[in-house]
Amino acid sequence: MTQTFAGKLLFGRASGALIFGTALMLSPALLESASAQMLGYASTAPMSFPSDNVMVQPEDDGDDTAVMPERLKRTIVAFQSNEAPGTIVVDTGSTYLYYVLGQGRAVRYGVGVGREGFTWSGVQTVTRKAEWPDWTPPSEMIARQPYLPRFVAGGPGNPLGARAMYLGSSIYRIHGTNDPSTIGKFVSSGCIRLTNEDVADLFSRVTIGTKVVVLPKPHMATRTTITVRPAAAPRPVATTAVSGRQAMNISTSSLN
Repeated sequence: MTQTFAGKLLFGRASGALIFGTALMLSPALLESASAQMLGYASTAPMSFPSDNVMVQPEDDGDDTAVMPERLKRTIVAFQSNEAPGTIVVDTGSTYLYYVLGQGRAVRYGVGVGREGFTWSGVQTVTRKAEWPDWTPPSEMIARQPYLPRFVAGGPGNPLGARAMYLGSSIYRIHGTNDPSTIGKFVSSGCIRLTNEDVADLFSRVTIGTKVVVLPKPHMATRTTITVRPAAAPRPVATTAVSGRQAMNISTSSLN
C-alpha cells in the first residue's frame, strides 16, 4: 500500500513538471517574465533626452536631398575670387558654402548657419577632421540648454552627422546633419551644417590647414571681392571685373 501511494505521488510530480515545462516552451513571454522576477529586474525602454531644435536631429532617413530646394543642392558654379583654390568661403546671408576650385569655378553647397544672435564672421583654418564624430556639447551650450546630454557617441543619431571639420581652437565646426530640412536656414549655435552626403563630399576635398572665410550677415566692406554668376564652362580667371556685376565682400577680421 505504501509503495502504491509513493508511486502515485512520484507520477503526479513528474506529470506536473512535464506540464510546466511544456507551458514554458510554448510561452517565451512567460519564461522571460519568470526569469526577470528571479533576477530582480524588469524590461525598461531605452534612455532618451528631450530633442533640441538647434543641435539634436532625428536619425538619417537615407535621402539627404529629398526635402531640399533645388538652389541648395550641391553644384559647380562660376565663381570669381582672389582666394586660392582649396579655400572655403561661407556666405552666411545666402546660406551657401563655396569650395574654391580655381579657374573661376567653385563647388557650391547649401548650408544651415547660426540663428539670430549666433552668426559670426572671420577667418579660421581647419585644425581637425573626424568621421562620425562624437559630440560633447560645449559649456556655453549646456548653460543655455541644461537638458542636453553631456556626451553622444558618433553614429547615425549624432547631431554632428557623418563628418566634422573643426575650426581653429573655436567651438565652431563645419559638420553634417541628419535633418536636411534645416539646410538653408538660420538654426544653429554658430556651427555650419551640410547634409551628410554633402559634408562627406567636402570632407574628401579638405585638408588640415584649409583656410575658411566666413562672411558676416549682413555683408561688410572688406579687402576681398567675390563674384558669383550662373555656371558656365571652365575658363581662365578674368583679370578685369565685369561692369554692373554685384560683388560680395569678405571680412578678414579675427574671430572674437
